[in-house]
Amino acid sequence: MSKLRMTLAAMGATLLAGPAVAHPVHLEQASFTAGFLHPLTGADHLIAMVAVGVWAATLGRKAMMPVPAAFVGAMLAGFALSVAGVAVPMVEPMILVSVVVLGVLVALAVRADLWIAAATVALAGLFHGAAHGAEVGAAGAMQFGLGFVFATAALHVAGLGLGMDIGRSAVGSRVLGVGAAAAGIALALG
Repeated sequence: MSKLRMTLAAMGATLLAGPAVAHPVHLEQASFTAGFLHPLTGADHLIAMVAVGVWAATLGRKAMMPVPAAFVGAMLAGFALSVAGVAVPMVEPMILVSVVVLGVLVALAVRADLWIAAATVALAGLFHGAAHGAEVGAAGAMQFGLGFVFATAALHVAGLGLGMDIGRSAVGSRVLGVGAAAAGIALALG
């Protein structure tokens, strides 16, 4: 395993590790935890965010930072819109579409210019962020937002690792992509 892969795996494991809580959970911790768990407990978010990392890895090293960063940036914008009370239309259908589209992009190993790839995942990220904003509830928006940003980064890192390990082979990439697209369709029909 290369040093880059080992570093990505270690970063992913570190980001996925939850806080050790030996005392009662305070509201701020609960808000961060709720935000952190939101993308990890929704199959649609989890699959899309991992697929972003896989696709970025298959696009090559130049895409491995800016493509996931575009998703996170747009996700924060969607979150801010939602928290501010701006209604983002068709959030749930667009999230399901993003899962299917990202799966297809991975399955077909679509080679896109960096700016097109970043714009594509940013559009998906906007809707995912709007959904996160709608789920804030009683949690503090800042802590909740930090939580889902960390979880999203961890899922992107996991996807990058998958993409670098098995996603570069034609068969591995197709299996991951078809699985993601099929899951998106199943979620839409379910």
